[in-house]
Amino acid sequence: MSLKIAVLDDYQGIAEEYFGALGGEFEIRYFKDTLLPYNHPETPRSVQDELVQRLEPFQIIVTTRERTPFPAELVRRLPKLKLLLTNSARNLALDLDALQERGVVVATVLGLPPVGYTPVVDSTPEHILTLIMALSKNIAADDASVKTGGWQTGCSTSLSGKTLGLVGLGRLGVVTAKMLHAALGMQVIAWSPNLTQDKADEQARAAGLAATQPDGRPTFASVSREDLFSKSDVVSLHLVLSDRSRGLITAADLHKMKPESFFVNTSRGPLVVERDLLDTLQQGRIRGAALDVFAIEPLPAESEWRTTAWGKDGRSQVLLTPHTGFVDHATIHGWYKQQAEEVVRWKNGQELGKRLV
Repeated sequence: MSLKIAVLDDYQGIAEEYFGALGGEFEIRYFKDTLLPYNHPETPRSVQDELVQRLEPFQIIVTTRERTPFPAELVRRLPKLKLLLTNSARNLALDLDALQERGVVVATVLGLPPVGYTPVVDSTPEHILTLIMALSKNIAADDASVKTGGWQTGCSTSLSGKTLGLVGLGRLGVVTAKMLHAALGMQVIAWSPNLTQDKADEQARAAGLAATQPDGRPTFASVSREDLFSKSDVVSLHLVLSDRSRGLITAADLHKMKPESFFVNTSRGPLVVERDLLDTLQQGRIRGAALDVFAIEPLPAESEWRTTAWGKDGRSQVLLTPHTGFVDHATIHGWYKQQAEEVVRWKNGQELGKRLV
């Protein structure tokens, strides 16, 4: 009897290139769509049942990051599941305790760059830089205008020498800060609940920068939460989503921002109270926002992010991308290649590369 594999959330249709070569021992089905998260409060029972019906026949499920969560209740409703493969260093959408209790093997792959290629910067900071530049230079609005018979839509905003505010000063935030500091001379300030100036200095040195600028100012300055939002020209989020950080950014923070400032989120949508962000932008309180992540993904067709006439009638400019900060060609192909190889190892009783359970 062949083993049944479900490859979930394969938006680009890449997985078949690698899983299709596994042979007749496996019966593989590819799903390019994503149902509402099983454990989201807005997900009706009928959709939960639809997800179970979709996944129940499979012994092996292949996921991409956190696109399809596996909470305990869903895990208990999948009695045939034997192997769950994910990718990237962590996947907080998997209930590992429930999977372990069920005896499901869970493993991840980290992805490898092509032979002979060593990336200097992760794709996510590249995406952040692109969003910030595109937003400040009106790229999306001007592109749409030219293609529909119009011309210039407004003035751009220079970022040279302005202030970049980071909520969180982890690896991706540091890389982003280093690029904008070096290229545009942006001053970098940062805040997170546990950040100190000593830690900020350590991060600067770890990035190959001096902890102090020639004028005596810190290269990465640790500031208060209030100063971060009130003094930044660009606010960019770089936090891990957890129970502690969920809904951390509220209207109280957003309303402190400068009228000409920009808000950028490529981390996780639920870090921000979505209603507060929508209201802030619909009221035109800041110049604009660039978002790669949302409370529900993919965005529902009726989402206000899709249906609002952003940039018109006093509303802020809004630039949206469909959670593609990490969707680099080499990364995605590397993940699927390694996941297909892990299936074969598991089938042959061999040790998997990085087991989570």
